[in-house]
Amino acid sequence: MSVVLWVVAPYVAITVFVLGHVWRYRYDKFGWTTRSSQMYESRLLRVGSPLFHFGILVVLLGHIGGLVVPKSWTEAVGVGEETYHVVAVVLGTVAGVATVGGLAILIYRRRTVGPVFTATTRNDKLMYAMLGLTIVLGLSATVAANVVGGGYDYRTTISPWFRSVFYLSPDPALMAGAPILFQLHALSALALFAIWPFTRLVHMLTAPVGYLTRPYIVYRSRDEQRAGARAPRRGWEPSG
Repeated sequence: MSVVLWVVAPYVAITVFVLGHVWRYRYDKFGWTTRSSQMYESRLLRVGSPLFHFGILVVLLGHIGGLVVPKSWTEAVGVGEETYHVVAVVLGTVAGVATVGGLAILIYRRRTVGPVFTATTRNDKLMYAMLGLTIVLGLSATVAANVVGGGYDYRTTISPWFRSVFYLSPDPALMAGAPILFQLHALSALALFAIWPFTRLVHMLTAPVGYLTRPYIVYRSRDEQRAGARAPRRGWEPSG
């Protein structure tokens, strides 16, 4: 079972993630969008969207730093384990709470605003459920291990396992000894990455670079005093 969960499942999720995006871009390029619902409601969106996006950005950067950067590297530049632990727990908890709060507002908006709910697909509901589950499990694991419990150094188990997957030499024993909440968080993240290419989350992998080079859009006035670019000829003045 450890081999299935911590060796097979990661490679299945990575394969689906990569090939799914290639398929989506090739066959559903016009569907590669967030399907914005701002025109239906903007009051709740103005609060929930920045709270969620800034929170998830900090969470993402924290995961990259914690999983990708080895413990020996941070210690080599003078960042001790205690300092790293305090900063990671404080920032991670604050960012996690902001992310959960923003996501809760967005889900509430999508459920209670009629036009937004009508535009919500089953695919969107699955995406929100998996995203919420992954975030809540991650926040729960952090609080349970570092705030309620005596602390857990995931950089000695989970981080080496994560890097070993990309080294093509995965070590399932590293994850087998991790706390259950961390294991559930990792498995939910794998499931989220597997469905990612088929949801609106694909917009996170795009950037409006074309806006920097595209031509300007020219707008022309159409007010009543100036119906055209030139003054009308005599005898052809607008009537009424």
